[in-house]
Amino acid sequence: MSSSTPDLPSIAQALADAAAAQSMRYFRTPLDIITKADESPVTLADRAAETAMRDILGARVPADGIYGEEHGPERLDAGRIWVLDPIDGTRSFITGSPLWGTLIGVLEGGRVVLGMIDMPVLEERWIGHNPKDGGKGATRDGQPVRASGCTDVAKARIVTTSPDIFAPADWAAFDRLSRQCAMRRFGGDCYGYAQLAGGTIDLVVETGLQPYDYLGPAGLIEAAGGVITDWQGQPLGLKSDGRVIAAATPELHRQAMAILSA
Repeated sequence: MSSSTPDLPSIAQALADAAAAQSMRYFRTPLDIITKADESPVTLADRAAETAMRDILGARVPADGIYGEEHGPERLDAGRIWVLDPIDGTRSFITGSPLWGTLIGVLEGGRVVLGMIDMPVLEERWIGHNPKDGGKGATRDGQPVRASGCTDVAKARIVTTSPDIFAPADWAAFDRLSRQCAMRRFGGDCYGYAQLAGGTIDLVVETGLQPYDYLGPAGLIEAAGGVITDWQGQPLGLKSDGRVIAAATPELHRQAMAILSA
């Protein structure tokens, strides 16, 4: 790594530390809750955490772009863009569940090169930095992790956050797929993607997501050997339609897509 090339994992670690320092101050305390235009709740913790993350990026990589959930986009024409979700799973945060996390994705040339899922309450930090981009693969707290290798829908464990996120037609497709799997589970927000990277979940299928919801997980899952795309099999980016399918293997991904589109 040359002196002019920023250490992306180091910056991502600093961002996650800063976000956790803010969010954990507010966790399981009385909160002022605001309803955003899309009717999802936002708290003071979300905004304080993203502000802290942006301050670090402004100091260390001031020319980079930012796409954040709480404070909007900046410099999206930059060659590198940081995609930030300070608290993914705000409803979990509000209700005292530990299954919320901080998501960080790094795009270069429109492609995800690094992804992080940080779980402050669980004290788990999942990082994916693809070896073809100079990284060391996927890790949990510094230890290598790998997707399961499952290739058969009938043997797959599938998870999604909630039935409530699906429109009727999309729910029918998910229900058709998930009933052919060995096990289906609900809940967990972003943690399902970490479980897939770690080999204990084989499929994650969701709809209604934003780039800050899926680009951090995408970097982790790809570095762990999994596959993550939209429901048409296209790579995820800032303009994807918010329908996401993540699978442990290309074979499982193809089977699941075929059932979703049947």
